[in-house]
Amino acid sequence: MSKPNLALSLWKKLSKKPGGKWFFSLLISRRAPYFSSIRATFEELRPGYCEVTAPKRRAVTNHIGTFHAIAMCNMAELAGGMMTEVSVPSTHRWIPKGMTVEYLKKGETSLRAIAELDPMPTFGAATELPVTVNVYDTQKQLVFRAVINMWISPKK
Repeated sequence: MSKPNLALSLWKKLSKKPGGKWFFSLLISRRAPYFSSIRATFEELRPGYCEVTAPKRRAVTNHIGTFHAIAMCNMAELAGGMMTEVSVPSTHRWIPKGMTVEYLKKGETSLRAIAELDPMPTFGAATELPVTVNVYDTQKQLVFRAVINMWISPKK
């Protein structure tokens, strides 16, 4: 039997409390500091699903005033990575192996990234798992898509 996932346990504990989603998001950004640059907030996290939002602010914009392409990549990696973290059993480990992206529309507003696995795979031998992350604007229009290839392997 695998042990409970620390990130998921912490999410379940904090997300129901006032300010808990913000505090959880801060903790994740402390663990992986580069993610703090987008000031993302976790909205939902469970095996097979992660949703994060990031406000549009000057620090994440490009020369034309829209959400910077790499800031969207950062959002996608955060959502895809955390979804993978809480989905993979404790007997396995994961690491991003590569990412392809599509810039579909200008990100002119705050954004919402959703990483989803459906159906949930079974984990056994080492395998590559493609994780799709869709990023939407506040009008629910798709502005960006990433497919992150996660390398999943049993721990030694």
